[in-house]
Amino acid sequence: MKKAIGVLCAVSMAGALLAGCGGSSGTAQTTAAAESSAAESTTAEETTAAESKEAESGAAEKVREPIAKEDLKIGIIFIGDENEGYSASHINGIEEAAKEEGLSDDQVLEKKNIGEDDSCIDAAEDLASQGCQLIIATSFGHEDFLLQVAPDHPDIEFCHTTGYQAATSGLNNFHNAFTNIYEARYVSGIAAGMKIKEMIDKGTITADQAKMGYVGAYPYAEVISGFTSFYLGAKSVVPEVTMKVLYTNSWADPAKEAETAKQLISDGCVLISQHADTTGAPSACQEEGVPCVGYNVSMLSVAPDVALTSPTNNWSVYYKHLIDCMLSGDAIEVDWSKGFADDAVRITELGSACAEGTDKAVQDAEDAIKAGTLHVFDTSTFTVDGQEVTTCEKNGTEYISDGYFHESEYASAPAFDLIIDGIDAPKN
Repeated sequence: MKKAIGVLCAVSMAGALLAGCGGSSGTAQTTAAAESSAAESTTAEETTAAESKEAESGAAEKVREPIAKEDLKIGIIFIGDENEGYSASHINGIEEAAKEEGLSDDQVLEKKNIGEDDSCIDAAEDLASQGCQLIIATSFGHEDFLLQVAPDHPDIEFCHTTGYQAATSGLNNFHNAFTNIYEARYVSGIAAGMKIKEMIDKGTITADQAKMGYVGAYPYAEVISGFTSFYLGAKSVVPEVTMKVLYTNSWADPAKEAETAKQLISDGCVLISQHADTTGAPSACQEEGVPCVGYNVSMLSVAPDVALTSPTNNWSVYYKHLIDCMLSGDAIEVDWSKGFADDAVRITELGSACAEGTDKAVQDAEDAIKAGTLHVFDTSTFTVDGQEVTTCEKNGTEYISDGYFHESEYASAPAFDLIIDGIDAPKN
């Protein structure tokens, strides 16, 4: 019988909600330190992320004059370009949204390969000077710089994906968003579990050799939330499965990701997954003949014989929502997050390496998540140090109720940062 304990997640929102995809390790670490200091100075009177999200959930009030479709101009800042998976998903998202909403190409101004530094300020100011009424930045490290620009342009809406500071910024024109990508990671974990079960059933491995490897970028809550949900998906199929996590300390380093994947394989991992933005790990898996699960985009082009699927974001859902808000004059939420139920997350096509029955297993899981009958972080499905977790409070908000951790419901940025039993991950 599992013993139940209450775990107080006594970490600042800056540390717990560090989220992002893209950027150098030095920039991310420096930003983290600055944000941690900023979070500590937040006063009790400031609105919490949870309160703000509840207050904005309706987001129906008119806060500006509606903009005629032909007059709308959007600026968007990317950390990378089409050659990097995370940015590619955003580029595809804004271009699909603009097309579906009937905007012309010259109504969307794109700034690519913009670093998490002062160049983000320059890009945002240039977009403002060109008449953009909506400016979006897409990488975690862009947030501090966008926050320096937004106060000077109160008539422009600034939206930032993967950040967390909108709720305490004191700005009416600054907003955060992320997807419930943990849902798609869980489902991709089921695909992984089905493959491992097939390997056990065929005698390729024994149950005690059911060890997965995970190439993580940074030890941030977004990454921890992601690899935990992936692991829980696999564990729902193969209860004996374990997983080892290694960090590259970079969002996009193909060579390091390939090297890390090979290190995990040499350590006995029979399947590899990732929270990293390139094809490095899947390419290594193709060389080694080891099944893998990617991220952002299908990895079948580089790993046709071993790629199972990839969890991916459908950013067009958020961008269409933003366009609609600008055209109608409706308020934009302080925090926005959607998942399978709104088609904001998906898994890519299943590869030929998938086990028989995978298509039905993943569809059943998607349907259950949409119906609310399956909760990814169901506390009955995992333990920490051998004990069930019954409470987890962050900045005065209790994240566990009704038997599960309410990821991305009180703030858009991921918050789950517990290292659960069965996962070997550095705690730095």
